[in-house]
Amino acid sequence: MSNGIVNVTLSIPYGFVTSISYGGVNNLLATQNVEKDRGYWDIFWNRTTSKRARKKFLENNFEVIMDTENQAEISFKSTWNASQSDELPLNSDLRFVMLRDTPGFYTYAIVERLEGWPLVYIENLRVVFKLQQDMFHYMAISDERQRIMPMPVDRETGKVLDYKEAVLLTNPTNPNLKGEVDDKYFYASDNKDDRVHGWVSSTNPPVGFWMIIPNDEFRTGGPYKQDLTSHVGPTVLSIFVSRHFAGDDLVIKFQQGEPWKKVIGPVFLYLNSNSSAMDNPIILWDDAKRRMNQEVASWPYDFPVSEEYIKSNQRGMVRGQLLVNDSSMTLVSASNGYIGLAPPGDVGSWQRENKGYQFWTKTDAMGNFTIQNVISDKYNLYATVPGIMGDYKYTFDVQVTPGSSIDLGSLVYNPPRNGATLWEIGVPDRTAAEFFVPTPPPEFNTHVYQNNVESIFRQYGLWEQYSVLYPENDLVYNVGTSNYSKDWFFAHVTRNIGNKTYISTTWKIIFDLEIVDNASNYTLQIALAAAQGAKLQVRFNDEKVVEPHFTTGKIGGDNAIARHGIHGLYFLYSIEVKGNLLVNGTNTIFLTQAIATNPFQGVMYDYLRLEGPHQ
Repeated sequence: MSNGIVNVTLSIPYGFVTSISYGGVNNLLATQNVEKDRGYWDIFWNRTTSKRARKKFLENNFEVIMDTENQAEISFKSTWNASQSDELPLNSDLRFVMLRDTPGFYTYAIVERLEGWPLVYIENLRVVFKLQQDMFHYMAISDERQRIMPMPVDRETGKVLDYKEAVLLTNPTNPNLKGEVDDKYFYASDNKDDRVHGWVSSTNPPVGFWMIIPNDEFRTGGPYKQDLTSHVGPTVLSIFVSRHFAGDDLVIKFQQGEPWKKVIGPVFLYLNSNSSAMDNPIILWDDAKRRMNQEVASWPYDFPVSEEYIKSNQRGMVRGQLLVNDSSMTLVSASNGYIGLAPPGDVGSWQRENKGYQFWTKTDAMGNFTIQNVISDKYNLYATVPGIMGDYKYTFDVQVTPGSSIDLGSLVYNPPRNGATLWEIGVPDRTAAEFFVPTPPPEFNTHVYQNNVESIFRQYGLWEQYSVLYPENDLVYNVGTSNYSKDWFFAHVTRNIGNKTYISTTWKIIFDLEIVDNASNYTLQIALAAAQGAKLQVRFNDEKVVEPHFTTGKIGGDNAIARHGIHGLYFLYSIEVKGNLLVNGTNTIFLTQAIATNPFQGVMYDYLRLEGPHQ
């Protein structure tokens, strides 16, 4: 495929992208790799989550769909049949589109299961590009997160740490990186923040290679779902389905006979070049952001030929205003909240939803919102508001039809609350970022970005620092005198007592109550920002009582502690506290993370609040 600006070569039958020529460079892709390891769509699947998922390249029949002076679109189509009992039961149609006068190309996929097909689990679905490692050294994934990156050989000569993705750079080709840790999870982003990422080459003139994701409607897990972007390789990704920062909850589990169809993408591979970027690669980054804004404004695209891709005239719109009624009699605007339509489910179910489409937007300062370009279907309306605990769900289903314009009027979110606030720890924002994040262990240099910008929580080994700061006695937080930004460790983890042995830890919250109403019930609200193989137990004023007053049971598989995530999936527990468990004067709440077999088990708290007698 060629439009005179960029040339793209693909192989048959898999649709591997084997060559991308642009700006005088014969091939931007990793020619040292075999052809199937340069640019490709792939999928990880299995019939059970108890075994490692199998990688599958989507083998396809090639067809030219359109070839005009303004557009070329080609298809690589695969069809499953029952005789392929050991193959992935999924039809796929991979599309590649090139437009006239456009420095790049688009790719999208139509994936489908027919009724009656066998059970299957899909763990990962993505498109991948691997670039020339001798050319591309500068990576950018946001305004703040840009840097010269290590080389692949630096990982090969480095020291593998507690898991294979994390490598200490012991003898890097760039001496400035010695002592740093490289880990692809450093560069993860929330879906809501990942619109463009990529690399800039060291050639003259420099070339930028950018992945632009113009919309999130086809990605799983909602706006707060985290996933990989770019990392050492140099590798550029767009991940549509994964268990990263979520665990088994985000694996798509198709039951026997369950049909499904979804259009994923298009995403845009954008190329740019500018001789002035030799000493300032941000020039190409800024241009990529401008192009990204154009692509976002053009969504949904009008050029995809497939009838399965829903055009703008087949979509609808939903608008309204969200207000919050919390601790006072006055309604306040739900400003800067995320509000969206997702398949019907329970409160907060959108963060675990993985089969349908989701449509999200931000409210303005007055809580007004307009959700545009919604594919026709039945949805629930969900929202989460910074500074407000919990999740909102609209009472009724929302039925969107082609061309519809639905005005829901003013909606009121009554967040979880049973009584007045007696004390609180943290800020309800679905992350643990406001708590104390330590410096990395001294054997690792701080991981910094361009202009010495430091991503404070994306550092390796932070979990180890709990055992350093609290070698014998656990964290104690005194309400009224302690400061959660200094005195509340960002993750409630296990303690390392040596020889790879770990023990459970119990944190204490000490607070005073002047007068306790023994006949009433109080409420302890605990919002968790993440959990990994943990069991949180809560006891009131008696640490040694055998049965805790509350337990979460075993929860979590998001691995956010090990992967520097600061949040994974959100949990909210409203714990009823009988008044006779509290006393006049000094009280203590004991929080025990009871499972302790490895260093990564634990929870991250988002927010804790003790409420007075139910009102």
